Order: sequence, then C-alpha cells, then structure tokens
Amino acid sequence: MQEYLPSKNIQQAVPFFAVADMEASIRFYVEGLGFEIIARWEPRGKIEWCCVQREGAAIMLQEYHTEGPDAWKPEGKVGVGVSICFICEDALALYHEFIANGISTTEPFVGNNMWVINLYDPDGYTLNFESSTDVPEETRYSEWEQA
Repeated sequence: MQEYLPSKNIQQAVPFFAVADMEASIRFYVEGLGFEIIARWEPRGKIEWCCVQREGAAIMLQEYHTEGPDAWKPEGKVGVGVSICFICEDALALYHEFIANGISTTEPFVGNNMWVINLYDPDGYTLNFESSTDVPEETRYSEWEQA
C-alpha cells in the first residue's frame, strides 16, 4: 500500500537550543536581535521553554535543570561548536541594528559571495547572518566602507 503525503509536508526546520539561563537568552534574542516570543511553557511560574521568531526564522530555547531527576550539568558552554546560518536580504543592516542594540559581533566580511556577520549567544551558539554581494572575497567591512 502506497501512502501519499501532502506536496509540502515539511514546513520549517527549527533549531532547539539548551540554555543555562532563560532570562539571559530571552534578553539576547528578543531585546538584542529583535525576535519575539511566539510560544512559551511556564510550568513553575517562569518560562522554561519558548519559541522565538523573527520574520521566517525561529529558534526553540529550553532551560536545562542542574538539579533533580532531569539534571544535566554540561561542562562549559553547551552551544560551542553549534552554528545556525540565517540567509538575509541585507546582513549589513542587521549588523548596524545589532550593534545599536548592544550586541557584539565580528566585523562583517565577504565569504562565498556573501556578507557574513558572526555572533555568539550567551550559551556559545554561533549565529551567522549572511546576504549576497558582489564585493570581492575576503573584503572586510571596514575596508569596503573606506573605499
């Protein structure tokens, strides 16, 4: 028996990040990067899981417990080595927005015909914001701005 699936069955991939401090993560994603909370779980009167979204991109965040039956005590920051890439219309506009909101980023540079901005969330996850450009490879934003 052959099953037929809807032609667009998979709608979106949403990263699920374990976080040490939900309040710090919400400040970073909502106040710093302009995401909004679209869903939340508050079993003990505070947010322990949420989904944040900005335009077409979403990330789920869940605070891990360091005590109790579901305890987990990772060594170091859990996000180190994990990255997510956001393809954007204008990564440089986001760079200026993030800087104005007090978020530290790397200096934008061109790689693979894309402006690339890298930043790190409170748990060490790498967030890359990229947009197409015809500026030569390996150009740094400061070099391009002065040209």
